[in-house]
Amino acid sequence: MHESIVVFSHLRWDFVYQRPQHLLARMAKCRPIIFIEEPIHRETSHAEFELSRPEPGVLVCKPVTPSSQAGFHDDQIPWIAQLLQELLANEGISRYLAWFYTPMALPLLRHLKPQLVVYDCMDELSGFLKAPRQITQREAALLKTAHLVFTGGRSLYEAKKGLHPAVHCFPSSVDAAHFARALDPSLDHPLQRPLPRPRLGFYGVLDERLDLALVHALATTHPAWQIVLVGPVVKIAPETLPKAPNIHYYGKKEYAELPAFLSGWDVCILPFALNEATRFISPTKTLEYMAAEKPVVSTPIADVVRPYSDVVFIGRTIAEFIKECEQALRQDDEQKRRMVAGMRRILASTSWDSTVEAMNTLIREALDKKTTRQR
Repeated sequence: MHESIVVFSHLRWDFVYQRPQHLLARMAKCRPIIFIEEPIHRETSHAEFELSRPEPGVLVCKPVTPSSQAGFHDDQIPWIAQLLQELLANEGISRYLAWFYTPMALPLLRHLKPQLVVYDCMDELSGFLKAPRQITQREAALLKTAHLVFTGGRSLYEAKKGLHPAVHCFPSSVDAAHFARALDPSLDHPLQRPLPRPRLGFYGVLDERLDLALVHALATTHPAWQIVLVGPVVKIAPETLPKAPNIHYYGKKEYAELPAFLSGWDVCILPFALNEATRFISPTKTLEYMAAEKPVVSTPIADVVRPYSDVVFIGRTIAEFIKECEQALRQDDEQKRRMVAGMRRILASTSWDSTVEAMNTLIREALDKKTTRQR
């Protein structure tokens, strides 16, 4: 059995199923995963972990504490540290890695003795709406402490590679077989089945990264197009979302349901705004859309344009985005054939399984190097 991994995450396990879940559920096949979420407040005199086991080998720990401070605030650290030490003792875990998704949890490291520290940098969190003000400072400290740094895309890699001697680029990958289920048109999700065609769809978090003016323009310039948006609304007021008879919001859905939505879409859209929050994003859904072999139209996000612009339609302005959607819908059989061939080539070169294998190799090498130095 490999060392356990103690993970500190700003995202909850049961939120949108994305990079952390894909990687750690696979890591859990050979090493126990202890997944520490941000705490929640409760009027109580003591702290406790609410525990769940959503997947084999994964123990999710939600701290419930008397502190009302949000996230991994300094006031929360003593409560979480005590709970974690008790948990590790109870689980008989003495050899483990500390794995960070958020630098805000770094103060917990003072209470731990990990074999290695890993920072999986999946986003530039300092650019997000309502980011904690200490996050930049804590990330600088984490980069000094970490033995390994992984980045969730090429742009992030370029931003971080000069800040640490062992930064490795692992762009988000795909479970192609899961999303290839969308190739069956009869799978169409019951919620959207009554909608006419064509349908343009997006799934993911609806937050400050979404270009709301673009979504509104798509709906108003083409009233016959059905705009389908699947995902939770976070950090922005729901009333700011564009409303039109042909815009349909279906809320957060389980990962298992996403292929059914994809199955009934004619075009998949990536209507991201260009702002601080999207400057370094590498959207996981790009490859998932490709696995469904649907045309994809995106705004000019760097980690979509550079690797995929030969198979993804890119609209640099609202007018251009709409035009690219029109073109995507008008493709003839030969254009579709070329697009699908390109998508299949891209998908053949990546998988979450191969990503985890490469990460495990780097972890093993770093552990061996550390053991050699200590002799």
